[in-house]
Amino acid sequence: MTTNNFAFKENFTPVSSEVEVFDLLTVDGQLPKQLKGVLYRNGPNPQFPPMGELHHWFLGEGMVHAIKVEDGKVSYQNKWVRTPQYLTQKMANERLVPTSFEELFGGKAKMPASLSCTNAVWHGEKLYALDESMLPMLLNPETLEAEGYTDFAGKYVGPLTAHPKVDPDTGDLIVFGYQTDGPGTKRMALGQIDKEGNLKSYDTFEVPVCCMVHDFVLTTEHVLFPLCPGTIDLGRIAQNKPVIAWEPGVGNHIGIMERSVGVSSMRWFKGPSSFLYHPMNGYSYEKDGKKYLIADVMLFNSAPLFPDTNGAYHLPWIEKGMAKLVRWTFDLSSEHDGYDEEIICYIEGEFPRIDERYLGKKYSIGFYIARVERHYSGCGFDTLIKVNVDTGKIETWRSPHDVGLLEPIFVPRSNDAEEGDGWIITLGYNKEREASDFLVFDANSVSAGPIARVELPVRVPYGFHGSWRDNRPGIN
Repeated sequence: MTTNNFAFKENFTPVSSEVEVFDLLTVDGQLPKQLKGVLYRNGPNPQFPPMGELHHWFLGEGMVHAIKVEDGKVSYQNKWVRTPQYLTQKMANERLVPTSFEELFGGKAKMPASLSCTNAVWHGEKLYALDESMLPMLLNPETLEAEGYTDFAGKYVGPLTAHPKVDPDTGDLIVFGYQTDGPGTKRMALGQIDKEGNLKSYDTFEVPVCCMVHDFVLTTEHVLFPLCPGTIDLGRIAQNKPVIAWEPGVGNHIGIMERSVGVSSMRWFKGPSSFLYHPMNGYSYEKDGKKYLIADVMLFNSAPLFPDTNGAYHLPWIEKGMAKLVRWTFDLSSEHDGYDEEIICYIEGEFPRIDERYLGKKYSIGFYIARVERHYSGCGFDTLIKVNVDTGKIETWRSPHDVGLLEPIFVPRSNDAEEGDGWIITLGYNKEREASDFLVFDANSVSAGPIARVELPVRVPYGFHGSWRDNRPGIN
């Protein structure tokens, strides 16, 4: 199809086939012998062409990719998530669910939407395909076959986030959801899932405004919910205005809850309007008898990928500007409802990750991907960033021309390795080959470039998120 939509250019373009390939050999360098496991990734990959030019990148059918590493060899598999939407459209041989929010919420879908297109999370020997608009889909971790949605024995109600977080102390998965009472509603949920997949707790709470809340911050003592003014208002449909829109007059509302007390302890802080999809990490600390909470986030000046309430785009994704790494500091001992903000790193980028053994704790090292040079519709990220949030030291690796990077994931060298001692694994789209590479970096020397590169036989389109399933005995 002919379109100006970036979601159909370069490596955003959907792939049309499911493949499975074994025994891929390392082209450059050598895979670490200790690296043994599976990288799962998920992202939107439209099954059929969209119904119109309004197609939104977020609304393609989910496709999960699995890159298995074992004994110095790599295998690759991809598969569309067999949601009811995918299966019904496959039988009808046509698109039945529109791929714009206005058409979707405006009643033009011929069946309920079900995408499972945002994340693939490995937890408690289970693989979940997630997006934030519905319940998680269980997948067979070996075949990627769908095994059905789970509501955790009927105990979890409403959508569940695509960004759950594993508490490194308990191994429990902390989850949340927004629009719990239905589209446009101002109620959120918070839950906790143990290693056996049992829902240990579930609570709901009212929020000041219905916003898109893509991710959250977890510390050992607190949960932070960032309500930035990407507001959701179904009433705008009748006015031919966008359902999800940047509404800066609303301001930021940041909810902070004490984990030991529960949702009754929720306290709301307020700040100037900005927007975030992804935090890097957060932690609490005490100083001079006062309690503080730190949240390091990738912060945009306005909401990318969504227009304002009149339909005008102020910050198009990819072409103009990304997020900066910013530190929010909250004085929990004060009655003041504001917070401080400072920039940690000015290199604009997205998709932050950390050594997740330090999730919710005092940490120093973070990673993300940036776009330093190339700016054109359909381009990706060209630089891997390692940043020390304490010292401000930055280490970078620029990819070769026409290689676009996907979200980095950290793998520790061992359970007791020092923070940041391990490998960074990611994928890079190689425009010259029109296929993707599996890349492995030594996290201690990011600027040296990949220590191993494996050529995959297909493209892995620019998508969203994934996780590493470590198959080494004794590794958490």
